[in-house]
Amino acid sequence: MPRTALRVRRWAAIAVLGGLLAGCGTTGGESGTAEPAAGAGPRTSTEVRPIKATTRITDAKGVTVSLEEPPQKIVCLVALCDDILVELGMSPAATNSAVLAHPEFLGREKAAKVPIVPGGFLSPEVEAILSHRPDLVIGLEDTHGKLAPALKGATTFWPVQPGSWKDSVGYLRDLAALTGRTAEGEKAERAFRTRLAEAEEARSDKTALIIFGSDENFGVATPETDVAAGLFPKISHYPWKSRGVDGSYSLEEILARDVDVLFVETLSFGAPDGKLSDKLAKNPLWSRIPAVRNGKVIEVDSEVWAKGRGTRSLGIVLDEATAALR
Repeated sequence: MPRTALRVRRWAAIAVLGGLLAGCGTTGGESGTAEPAAGAGPRTSTEVRPIKATTRITDAKGVTVSLEEPPQKIVCLVALCDDILVELGMSPAATNSAVLAHPEFLGREKAAKVPIVPGGFLSPEVEAILSHRPDLVIGLEDTHGKLAPALKGATTFWPVQPGSWKDSVGYLRDLAALTGRTAEGEKAERAFRTRLAEAEEARSDKTALIIFGSDENFGVATPETDVAAGLFPKISHYPWKSRGVDGSYSLEEILARDVDVLFVETLSFGAPDGKLSDKLAKNPLWSRIPAVRNGKVIEVDSEVWAKGRGTRSLGIVLDEATAALR
């Protein structure tokens, strides 16, 4: 397949994932000791600052959200929104994410009762959004920002763009403040920070890798472009850096890195058509990767690992990753 076509397919995968190539801004400094390993950053503090209820916040990206009263009806156009609402003990008025069906969220039965916004992730229908009379609509800035003019005057639109777990914590705190669910927000932040700190203390020396895709044209999740991957230098050896939009990693390069544990996110375009790991198994190089030889290839839930990006999703990622890396 020509190189241009490969790029197009990779970009399609990235778009469906909900903007994995997000900016890598953070919400501020982190207290702690010296870096435990290259790229891991300082040790994570478990300290949680009090959250104060308010009807006006300015997030870490400089976006100001001002409401007349705490929002009750919130429409989620990005899974981070669903994640935060569940952490706060709430459910969205409508969503276009499947993450709620996960057993650690609402579960299939309760999730089925949440209305779905038609049009999919890339093109949610404005009329359908407004039919729920939302107090607040939360979407991904680089995907849903174009909807802002159509929503103006009818509701408040909050564009978010998480680039790291610190951003995710910041958004959790902001929405906890807006909804008045400050105790729930502090509890969720503390639980996640504790999970991450414990995972850091038990950091594995094994080499890990996260790949995503729908066929042999897979991508590598890097800390610069993927929130979940940003956790991995803290809990394992993760020697993968972003190569920008024009480059990825080949199986030959992956084979040379002696990957011990390989996490696979299969993306589905329409009806599921098989696991990415099964498709890659057709390549003779695949069986030579240590993780494959040793039965350490783990198909993970892409709704949680790739799209969730909130503290509940990232907590699940930490639990599943640390278990596999022991």
